[in-house]
Amino acid sequence: MLRARYRRIVFYFTRVIISLLWWEVILRGIGFRHLAKRTREKRLKRIAENYRMMAVEMGGVLIKVGQFLSARVDVLPEVVTEELAGLQDEVPPADFAEIRCLAEAELGAPLSQRFAHFEEEPLAAASLGQVHRASLKPPPTPVCETGDGEQEEPIVAVVVKAQRPNIEQIIRTDLAALRTVGRWLQRYRPISRRADVPALLDEFTRILFEEIDYLAEGRNAETFYANFEGRPEVRVPRVIWPFTTKRVLTLEDVYAIKITDYEAISAAGVDKAQVARRLFDTYMEQIFDHEFFHADPHPGNLFVEAPPGEDPSDWRLVFVDFGMVGRIPPNTRAGLREGVIAIGTQDARRVVQAYLLLGMLLPHADLELLEQAEAAAFDRFWGKSMSELVEIDFQEMHEFAKEFRELIFEMPFQVPQDLILLGRCVAILAGMCTGLDPQFNLWESIMPFARKLLAEEVTGGWEHWRDEAIEWVKTAVFLPKRLDRVLEMVERGKLDVRVPELSGHLRRVEIGMRRMVYALIFAALLMGGVQLYLADKYVATGVLFGGAFLSLVWVLLTRPRRH
Repeated sequence: MLRARYRRIVFYFTRVIISLLWWEVILRGIGFRHLAKRTREKRLKRIAENYRMMAVEMGGVLIKVGQFLSARVDVLPEVVTEELAGLQDEVPPADFAEIRCLAEAELGAPLSQRFAHFEEEPLAAASLGQVHRASLKPPPTPVCETGDGEQEEPIVAVVVKAQRPNIEQIIRTDLAALRTVGRWLQRYRPISRRADVPALLDEFTRILFEEIDYLAEGRNAETFYANFEGRPEVRVPRVIWPFTTKRVLTLEDVYAIKITDYEAISAAGVDKAQVARRLFDTYMEQIFDHEFFHADPHPGNLFVEAPPGEDPSDWRLVFVDFGMVGRIPPNTRAGLREGVIAIGTQDARRVVQAYLLLGMLLPHADLELLEQAEAAAFDRFWGKSMSELVEIDFQEMHEFAKEFRELIFEMPFQVPQDLILLGRCVAILAGMCTGLDPQFNLWESIMPFARKLLAEEVTGGWEHWRDEAIEWVKTAVFLPKRLDRVLEMVERGKLDVRVPELSGHLRRVEIGMRRMVYALIFAALLMGGVQLYLADKYVATGVLFGGAFLSLVWVLLTRPRRH
């Protein structure tokens, strides 16, 4: 392990956690809400700036985390995403001498023998590897055949992707640091009850080590190419297998206009709103039809190809970098399918059913209240574009939060381990579509897929109707027994009736009383500490100040348990 690197990463996250705890929890909890709000933008910018500088200097996994966060323009504050956006292009390249040494060792010959030309200046530098343009010599150029057996023009222009030196050791160090931070976060109950952070990091580890296996990436690229073969609006590079090893990957050169270069896209005559729509539609097809999707859609991996002199409407969406892909297991597809139909038909009950199928709800979740919240959300927000959602009046959001404060207080959601890649992908995709088209309307975009899936459900054959019949039979068989159980509980006086409104009020009273008690303790310890400090009793001062701090943390971080 690279111990200095490990310590630096852990120290950075320690400072961030302490800062957020102090400003957003402690100070807000004791009445300094306006001060925390007034300084928030400056503080978040400084945090993002420090992270960006550290990531650029150190590279590795930190770059990938920053790239993910920079694409969350739909969730994170603009001051954070703008600061981290530089990580898409700001990754410093590795020394070419080291890249040459690795590539020649992998390919078994000097680069001058393998390639007619090899550019020393990298085309793109990523967190785990970097890409160089090259051209193949005519004799060893592989002949590519189309599906009907006809020969295509041989590929000459290629890109060569080579791993960064010592990348495995760097990844192991970064992951060890993240695991340490993850264990700290796991001790915070609101996080631990919703996500198994160590398990998520284990999944992330598996994904990362798959990503640095370029033979696997080549196979992924071939699968992706086959899935979109015959689709002129989508372009996928072909793999040059004679020049590919586990640490060196050679692909057809398909680089074009970067998908976040909005000015260049418009200058090429391409409608950015159409790009957003095609990007979304393509991912829906990958998820629901292919059940195999490109899981790293950050701006450096997506391009718009608009050949000069041709009709701008013939532009193509280009995918590169297939090291991170996802597969949709049957249970996940069923939950996603249920969710899309539910959103398309504004069916709150089906939304809750989708949550259950995906394993996103905690065991104690109040399903009835959740269904009511989903129905209210459809009534108030359905059909609005992303820009309209951002501009929703604060009072309207406040009224919604007040109506479902019990649900918001509990937040009965968790992060299933098998959704980590899909969740990351959808999060980035939402940000990219919004960046391309601020008026991007998720509801309208999802409607065609909802109608398609709904039609499949209606005409889906006897299996669907068999399952529905089984559910109806189960309900009919067990209903008398359930009614009998309820009546028995009523006779014994053991039937509990929950009143969410009353429970919520009682919890708030309990919290208020607890804060008052600990506020008194805090004040007493603080005043005592000040007196001892003035008397130069520094050791005793530290003890009292520590007690004051712990009393605040205790009341602010503990909540009454749900009964």
